[in-house]
Amino acid sequence: MPYTTNPHLPKLRMQAAKLVIEQNWTTRAVARHTGFNQSTIVRWVKEARVSNRRIIPTKSCRPRHHPKELTPGVRQRILTLRAERNQCADILHHRLSTEGITVSLSSVKRIISRNHLQRFDKHKKWHQYPPRPIPEKPGILVEIDTVWDGASTDRLYIYTLIDVCSRWAFAWPYLNANTFKSIAFLERARKQALFQFLTLQSDHGSEFATRFTERLLLRGMSHRHSRIRTPNDNAHLERFNRTIQDECLNRISRSLKSYQKEIPEYLRYYNNERPHMGLNMKTPIEVMRSY
Repeated sequence: MPYTTNPHLPKLRMQAAKLVIEQNWTTRAVARHTGFNQSTIVRWVKEARVSNRRIIPTKSCRPRHHPKELTPGVRQRILTLRAERNQCADILHHRLSTEGITVSLSSVKRIISRNHLQRFDKHKKWHQYPPRPIPEKPGILVEIDTVWDGASTDRLYIYTLIDVCSRWAFAWPYLNANTFKSIAFLERARKQALFQFLTLQSDHGSEFATRFTERLLLRGMSHRHSRIRTPNDNAHLERFNRTIQDECLNRISRSLKSYQKEIPEYLRYYNNERPHMGLNMKTPIEVMRSY
């Protein structure tokens, strides 16, 4: 890692060196002018004389060697054992210990990784993240998620949805969460919304997997996932999930019948009457009417 992340410093180094090379300043004068040590200016001048670049790049402060680094023989033995049968790092670590070679498991994994010898699962899904659309109008970007309430034996799932532009929200409870329930919830939300859904964004839950994406494409909508372990990508919906729990779900009895009765009442208040700080104290309905 470099010792500084200032993006302007590489250009400044070259400009300081040119004061000495081209304008015949002394290194002491440049040091007083820039505030850097004179020995630093001398080093920059030496680098500038042999460089044809417009900048003097920032070098990494990573040490070239470590007193406890693995010897070349140990590294080569790890690679040799790996090449024999393509065995995993745990087995290689055990085989090395039987040979009397003391090395940590993390070091074995690091040697395999640095030499690009990892084994990849051919069935593993590689996530792609297309550019996030700018929510200039309602429906351009709609976030969808599920929250659950109760123990694993009698758990209730609440599907939630919010439009990023207008903050119009929708929710509905189910006894379980899967692709079919996700599509059913989406169709219910589309009937209630006053705009068309263009792009839906969800996390990587199984209810929003490949089959959900395929059904969205058939309905003329696109689907993108948020980044793994990055809940802030769905920050608007995460905040709504907390709001509906604090202002609605925690105040009523936990049952499917009760949720089906009270959630629509709360959504009418949320979308039509509740002022939103993120909308300059407007309601979602007021924002939608402006488009």
